[in-house]
Amino acid sequence: MNNTASILVLIFLAITFIMSAHDKVFHWNDNMSWLKPHFEKTYLKNFVPQSVFLLLVVELIAGILCVAGIFQLLFYSSRTFGFYGAIFSCISLLMMLFGQRLAKDYDGARNIAIYFIPAVLAVFWLS
Repeated sequence: MNNTASILVLIFLAITFIMSAHDKVFHWNDNMSWLKPHFEKTYLKNFVPQSVFLLLVVELIAGILCVAGIFQLLFYSSRTFGFYGAIFSCISLLMMLFGQRLAKDYDGARNIAIYFIPAVLAVFWLS
């Protein structure tokens, strides 16, 4: 199969997760002031900072692996890093989906599903 579609989806995922991680790092307090009330009626209410930090780590891993996967596809025709980047992207999105559903934010959950489609396609294409 041509690697073009895989590379394009990996670029999409890398941008998505690196920028999301960047936002969490550089706007931590703003994120906390929005997320703490968002989860105040859930059992995550006392674990928002820890949960966001875990999500941040998974997003960074996803983004870095996607970038490495792009270079690996371009120069070595290997799919390993891209495949794992897509897997970590899916894990990150599932974590977010779980949180949105837990908070009963169904619009937010629906928006996450939109990102999940290309992430799953990347897993399929790169497997």
